[in-house]
Amino acid sequence: MKISVKILIIVAAITMAGGLLLGWVFFGRSEEVHSHAGTSDTETVWTCSMHPQIRQNEPGSCPICGMDLIPLENSTNESIDARAISMSPTAMQLANVSTAVVGEGKAVKTIRLNGKVQADERLVYSQSTHFSGRVEKLTVNFTGEFVSKGSTIATLYSPELVTAQEELLEAHKIRKSQPYLYQAAREKLKNWKLTDRQIDQIISSGKVGDKFPVKADQSGYVISKMVNPGDYVKRGQALYKMANLSRVWVLFDVYESELPWINKKDSVQFTIGSLPGKKFSGVIEYLDPVIDPKTRVAKARVVVKNGDHQLKPEMFASGEVKSEIARPGTQLTVPKSAVMWTGKRSVVYVKLQTDQGLHFKMREVTLGPALGDAFIVEEGLDPGEEIVVNGTFSIDAAAQLAGKPSMMSPQGASSSQGGAAMTGHSHGGMTPPQTDHSQHEVEKQLEVNKSDQTYASDPEFRSQLRAVFTAYLPVKDALVASDVKMASQRAKDLLSVISKVDMTLVKGDAHKEWMKDLEVLHSTTKKMVNESDLEIEREMLSPLSDQLFHTLKKFQVEVSGFRQYCPMVADNQGAYWLSDSDEVLNPYFGNKMLTCGNVEEEL
Repeated sequence: MKISVKILIIVAAITMAGGLLLGWVFFGRSEEVHSHAGTSDTETVWTCSMHPQIRQNEPGSCPICGMDLIPLENSTNESIDARAISMSPTAMQLANVSTAVVGEGKAVKTIRLNGKVQADERLVYSQSTHFSGRVEKLTVNFTGEFVSKGSTIATLYSPELVTAQEELLEAHKIRKSQPYLYQAAREKLKNWKLTDRQIDQIISSGKVGDKFPVKADQSGYVISKMVNPGDYVKRGQALYKMANLSRVWVLFDVYESELPWINKKDSVQFTIGSLPGKKFSGVIEYLDPVIDPKTRVAKARVVVKNGDHQLKPEMFASGEVKSEIARPGTQLTVPKSAVMWTGKRSVVYVKLQTDQGLHFKMREVTLGPALGDAFIVEEGLDPGEEIVVNGTFSIDAAAQLAGKPSMMSPQGASSSQGGAAMTGHSHGGMTPPQTDHSQHEVEKQLEVNKSDQTYASDPEFRSQLRAVFTAYLPVKDALVASDVKMASQRAKDLLSVISKVDMTLVKGDAHKEWMKDLEVLHSTTKKMVNESDLEIEREMLSPLSDQLFHTLKKFQVEVSGFRQYCPMVADNQGAYWLSDSDEVLNPYFGNKMLTCGNVEEEL
């Protein structure tokens, strides 16, 4: 009986355990499957078109710029190239992405030259006096005054002339018996530039004058006054320096790196900053055979007719020379804005159109000579392919965040890193993809927003941007002095001013433009604050200066200053900077080549 009870207990326990097991198999497991299926549904990820690093699983506003977040495109389709990044037309528009078809043509390099109008040296002369004496009166009293040939420009008292007149009167009395003596007395006065009429007046009056006028030998503008009333001058001494401006020179600066492209007889098209809307042309008639050791430039001379006297000495001129590269056949060219350069590699993004939509794939290219705003492509592209020409940095940033091949990570993120960026919520300890490049390299590649669109902005907003320009100048001055510590301190001040610009003062498209500008201004300045390497500070000044210039232009901010340029910076790639003076003080070279550069335009 006891055995039966034990058996019953064991059977009951086994039955209960079996029931629990079957219940788990049929019910508990189905719940697990249901739960797993529920979590496998793809959640919509929301991001900012201006700041693709912002990812969250619900709509809202970007914590950086305040713009509305947009849904991130899902690109899990296996038929799409795994190395390409997808982007919808809406996302392209928001990121200001534009493309162009690669074409072939003659390789024409555009060389931009800067220079000044100068008086033609062959039409510059010194107006001198032809007899000695004391200056009693100056008829022309200031520089810039126009003088006509034969007009009186000064009056002199001359003891020598008094004596010569007395000799003339005595010789006139004995002219019949001593004709040679009389003729010699007349010639003496003629040599002092007295006319026959003046000489005859002396003879007819019989009186000796003690003051005589000095007549202008040529017509022209006075460019230098060299005497004052009361000065004693000797025969042949210059009273004025004068120039005939009916024909002028435009002297353009040609740097060493540009000399192979410039030749005599090349045609030059140029404009004058103070004469907007007017275009001039000429031919290079002379090219300096030597380079100035201080400025490292040679002068190219263009002779221009100036009958209406619009061109005035010292006016700034900006010119272009188009030089065709001596290569057989046509060449493949792409805009400079399409190329991202790391220092070792040059890459572009090629547009791909599939049934699943638009995609962009990074491709490495080999570049040839630069052609102004374009490059010759030696390898890597074929005619007819479509590439990104604006917004390349936005696409590259999105590719990097998605673990795709990008400029700094040509192989993309490894599988161990998940190949995706953080989405703003926990992923069980996952970390964002890491790259082995320095922060400096990333910031150096920030794409300057060079939009030509202008916006009417709030006066307070323009005032705040004017303050940014004012705070920028000490940063530039510190680099001129090669003082890296001071440059970092002044950059900190600039960063503070940039941070105080009120983004709510601009709306709509203007707001989007400002956020693009702000990203470059803030990132480059922040890098300078934390930098102790002088050369890196100078490298960061270039994108900072370019972005500030374009920001001031697009928001129509008026400042008193100049945009200056040196073509020898960055291995002859050239760089700009801004200044409140037209005096060239180069922040990229400091004392090594302090005056290397020129004024490009007035702000």
